[in-house]
Amino acid sequence: MSPTAVTPPAADRSAGLAELLAACVSDPARVSTEVPRRVAAAHDASPYLFTPQAVVRAASAAEVGALMAGARKAGLPLTLRSGGTSLAGQAGGDGILVDVRSHWRTAAVLDDGLRIRLQPGLTVRQANARLARYGRRLGPDPASESACTIGGLVANNSSGMNCGTQDNAYRTMESLQFVLPSGTVVDTAAPDADEALRAREPELHAGLLRLRDRVRDSAASRATVERLFAMKNTMGYGLNSFLDHSDPADMLAHLMIGSEGTLGFVGEAVFRTVPLLPHTATGLLVLRGLAEATDALPALLAAGARTAELLDAASLRVAQQSPDPVDEVRGLRVERHAALLVEFAEDSAEALEERVAAAQPVLDRLPAVTGTALVRDPRVRARLWHLRKGLYTAVAGARRPGTTALLEDIAVPMERLTRTCEGLIGLFDRHGYQDAVIFGHARDGNLHFMLTQDFDSAPEIERYARFTDAMVDLVLNAGGTLKAEHGTGRAMAPFVRRQYGDELYDVMRELKQLCDPHGVLNPGVLLEDDPAAHLHSLKSVPEVDPAVDACVECGYCEPVCPTADATTTPRQRIALQREIALATAAGDDERRRALEAGYTYAAVDSCAADSLCVTACPVTIDTGAVMKRLRAERHSATAQRAGNATARHWGTAVKGVRVALNTAHVLPAPALRAATGAVRRLGAGELVPTWADDIPRGGPARPAPRQPDEPQAVFFAACIGSVFAPEGTTGGASAAFLRLCERAGVQVTVPAELAGLCCGTPWQSKGYTDGHRTMATRTLEALWKASDHGRLPVVCDASSCTHGLEQLPDTLPESDRARFASLRFVDSVAFTAEHLLPALPEPRRMSSLALHPTCSTVHLGIDGALRTVAAAVSDDVTVPDNWGCCAFAGDRGLLHPEITASATAAQAAEINAGAYDAYASCNRTCEMGMTRATGRPYRHVLELLDEATA
Repeated sequence: MSPTAVTPPAADRSAGLAELLAACVSDPARVSTEVPRRVAAAHDASPYLFTPQAVVRAASAAEVGALMAGARKAGLPLTLRSGGTSLAGQAGGDGILVDVRSHWRTAAVLDDGLRIRLQPGLTVRQANARLARYGRRLGPDPASESACTIGGLVANNSSGMNCGTQDNAYRTMESLQFVLPSGTVVDTAAPDADEALRAREPELHAGLLRLRDRVRDSAASRATVERLFAMKNTMGYGLNSFLDHSDPADMLAHLMIGSEGTLGFVGEAVFRTVPLLPHTATGLLVLRGLAEATDALPALLAAGARTAELLDAASLRVAQQSPDPVDEVRGLRVERHAALLVEFAEDSAEALEERVAAAQPVLDRLPAVTGTALVRDPRVRARLWHLRKGLYTAVAGARRPGTTALLEDIAVPMERLTRTCEGLIGLFDRHGYQDAVIFGHARDGNLHFMLTQDFDSAPEIERYARFTDAMVDLVLNAGGTLKAEHGTGRAMAPFVRRQYGDELYDVMRELKQLCDPHGVLNPGVLLEDDPAAHLHSLKSVPEVDPAVDACVECGYCEPVCPTADATTTPRQRIALQREIALATAAGDDERRRALEAGYTYAAVDSCAADSLCVTACPVTIDTGAVMKRLRAERHSATAQRAGNATARHWGTAVKGVRVALNTAHVLPAPALRAATGAVRRLGAGELVPTWADDIPRGGPARPAPRQPDEPQAVFFAACIGSVFAPEGTTGGASAAFLRLCERAGVQVTVPAELAGLCCGTPWQSKGYTDGHRTMATRTLEALWKASDHGRLPVVCDASSCTHGLEQLPDTLPESDRARFASLRFVDSVAFTAEHLLPALPEPRRMSSLALHPTCSTVHLGIDGALRTVAAAVSDDVTVPDNWGCCAFAGDRGLLHPEITASATAAQAAEINAGAYDAYASCNRTCEMGMTRATGRPYRHVLELLDEATA
């Protein structure tokens, strides 16, 4: 730059970058340089934070190639991001962040499940769900399978508890399709892949052959590679590719595994799958110390144990603090104890019994202090696994606000496992990490340790640096690897040279230069010459709200969030709160205003508040509840009074809505759209929807009171079935349920006050706390009386309303909550499955049924009951692989139809690719949302059962 050159203003640079990147994709709307979007996307599960200058949602391999060229032209690094669950900093960068999750979620099961073709945006759990019906699964089984994506699985060479080194991503990958920084697309499934690579990338092809021979011709290099990759090892590049493969295309495909987005973009992978072993026996074996636990491993593994998880004494103490600890640790005085969680698994019950019988002598010889019993009961086994998997939750959730939860992993040769564990415990004591725990995959010599760290002061960072240096010495002196599963990232990149030595480090450097000569892809990740780079760009975690301060930004919430592709996710909603707090503390008003500007819609108003996030969050944060509270906090006293008045006169309000809807259907649609649009623009955007032709008419009145002599339940017909008319002419779910009860000979009470009662969800969702409390008091008092003080269950015919009823007591004072504690709320689907189906006539069956469970059926735990009722009327019941919350959320889909459109897009496409005799759910507004999304008539499943048994 010349001395007289002037740096363009930030806004101009941002606009220029946006224009450059927009030319790389087919839809410029997928490019954003806005501050809130960039900041929200910056946060991942690692302790590092890099804010990108632009975020782009790529939709094809060609677009990714164009974006790489655009980054090169702009002189900016490019980072590929899918799930953002990586723990070592490899999913963030300060240049161009390319989202390769949103438009990359297709899968194709091949050869009856023996192979599967996957794009990077699917999670491991979603892939395994497609394989389960074939009795297969992916080889890698990371604990983060609910959130980690195939992109991350490939980029980090994921493994897990069971797969060892034989079934990891590297070993089970059959072929890849990837894009190099030059834009060249390589598909190693093609028979001429190597010839094509040589023709298109001659220097790279020749360079790979040269590096192969360089590694193979050095006895020292071969020995180091063979030693390190005999263990789980994700440190540096997968140099074992040069020993395991000879053709450059094959070598490069396997080098892509574990390359952390530094060599190219993997747009598609074909994996060989492994058998799903459904018959299992599990035991928690508590031994007197680490030495006894590790000494037991060889015999257990030889006896056929497929899993052996190690827990140190600190882990056992954490497990004892559970509200309901397992018997094996309850009352145990933990001193230097350790435990092994072992599991045997086979494809048949007979094979399992044979395996366990053969292993019994080994188990009998173990010096276990609480026995060696193996359990087969799924509920008991789940409790044992909850102990192991709940360690992260317990430690992360209990950490001091403002600190970061760090989960690291190493591997050492099995014979050095005990000494390494003891060395780590000594380091924890020496450096003041009293809350640290050790657990891990003992069968592989793979240890995880977790600690909490403050990165907001120089002394704390220095403490972390000293601990890291000592830990590196300990592991490398034991002949181990500094990263076994989680990838090198930025955390261990400065130590790659030390682990491998100068020669192999230079091989890695040359490999990077061959593939990415301009250094565009993820610089600073995996390879780094700055010895202190791992101590820079560390994330600050300010306290913002006790309800969310425990968030570790892991991203587990994102796959279940219905607004993930439309606005923000729970992780991003919390991250934006933290960034606003940091900007406020720094006095950066411009940044604060920019972040706050879009938060109301992108975070608060667009949230479906379905709270599925809490079902996935390892520290049980309910971001949906927080967004509802934020809605409440912005309401004026006048608005709260209006909400309260509506609750007091709810019966009249419902009648008014029904009349309004029926009237609307006889008025000209254009005039209605204009009128409702004008009202929304005047400030009623969260109360009045824009008129749409598919909004139903008003529904029938709620059932008349009933007082039978011998009722078995109280029927609480949801008001939503009265507000909106059902599909068809059967009278909706309420009428269907009552007819089914009569047909089954089951008497139910209908409260006299029903017309003015509600589950409270409309007030709770919108934040009208006074009205919610008023409705809670009225409804619970009426149901307390109708149920004979809780003797009879209360049955509701809309799953979200059943869930709402369960939450009603939480709005009341503790004394009232205790009084209503005996009330039992049961969804009509669950009641039907248990009490009505056995007494009904044999249903007439249809051939096929598409079923939409709801977020509330998940919360209520009644998905199984829903499937049972559906299976009673159909030979083939299909829940789409792409199922998720529809985000209609009462009226949210009416007020913000773009949210439901985004949430249902993949599911609707899957449904419309097939043909079904009927379409069912169990909640009226969810039925409306799915009808709108698919154009198919969704009805309550009880309406179908009613017709099938009439």
